[in-house]
Amino acid sequence: VQTTSPAGAIQWIPADGAASDSVPDAHDPAKRHAPMMTTADMALRFDPAYEAISRRFMANPDQLADAFARAWFKLTHRDMGPVSRYLGPLVPSETLIWQDPVPAVSHALVGDADVAELTKAVLASGLSTAQLVGTAWASASTFRGTDKRGGANGARVALAPQSGWAANNPTELASVLTALTGIQSTFNAAHAGGAQISLADLIVLAGNAAVAQAASAGGQTVALPLNAGRTDATQEHTDVESFAVLEPVADGFRNYARSGIKHPLEALMVEQANLLTLTAAEMTALVGGLRSMGVGGGLGGSASLSNQFFVTLLDHGITWKRSATDENQFVGTGKGGSYSATSVDLAFGSNSQLRAIAEVYASSDGNARLVADFAKAWTKVMNLDRFDLR
Repeated sequence: VQTTSPAGAIQWIPADGAASDSVPDAHDPAKRHAPMMTTADMALRFDPAYEAISRRFMANPDQLADAFARAWFKLTHRDMGPVSRYLGPLVPSETLIWQDPVPAVSHALVGDADVAELTKAVLASGLSTAQLVGTAWASASTFRGTDKRGGANGARVALAPQSGWAANNPTELASVLTALTGIQSTFNAAHAGGAQISLADLIVLAGNAAVAQAASAGGQTVALPLNAGRTDATQEHTDVESFAVLEPVADGFRNYARSGIKHPLEALMVEQANLLTLTAAEMTALVGGLRSMGVGGGLGGSASLSNQFFVTLLDHGITWKRSATDENQFVGTGKGGSYSATSVDLAFGSNSQLRAIAEVYASSDGNARLVADFAKAWTKVMNLDRFDLR
């Protein structure tokens, strides 16, 4: 869009339809500097919503300065994560909702005896291993190493929008959270004035307790540290629209995929593992361990943490064929039975790098290593957003 300025007034006309005497002429000093704008610029003048904002800023330049400063600060700091990661004397004191704020710790943290008491209560709650492990994974696996968003701190898995995500199985999640909230309330009331437990910490503690119990059921002993210090965010300090972009369209670790996804699910799993800053070995251990405990269904599901997923997957006596109704589902026959697996599951047998790792875990002495490696990778994921521990 080019302009002419008769009598000092600016008139806007399309550049390709302008009269010859209104087109800026490089040889005419009077026309050389005629302003030119794009249709995007003009939207700020002619779009009803944008025009109202433009006129407000024109009448109140101080508001424009403040809005620009805030937008610029957000643009240049959006990928830095929470404000606790900021350094220097110029860090703003104002808390901004796009920084995903969580309250500061204002209570004494639980110790070993408290963890033991809470673990006993969790394991006596009637919740299954898959429920406890799945809820802890749903809480922590939202973390993104690219912009340091998500993670277990804040317990936002109990808030909108995460509580309603299809990947989290909202109905089952609600029942798990109800049980855990009851345990939290009972413990905190009994220890009034002393150590308190946040829901965020309790979700991780419950997952740890279930993993340790599952390992014990498989004949292994494993210790998973809690690293207490998480706090609970509120709905008021949770930007629902901003958090909606963290919703997974697929989660290979849980064998979840939104209907209609065309991208290979195993590729999406690798992408998620990258966001979680996991190595190939860590990804493999986590998938195998989660499957063995019944998270994501498929091969080797039970209440114990073991290498059974890999043993079944790499068994040469089982023949796999794609399902006639779902291209991501496979049916295995042999060994006197039938089996089911997904394309994500079978990737650990078909991809050369992942198969090499899987064979280590499937070996006769691979069970103990799988449990140990799973525990390390699990603890890593649970603490990905605990920047205060680094």
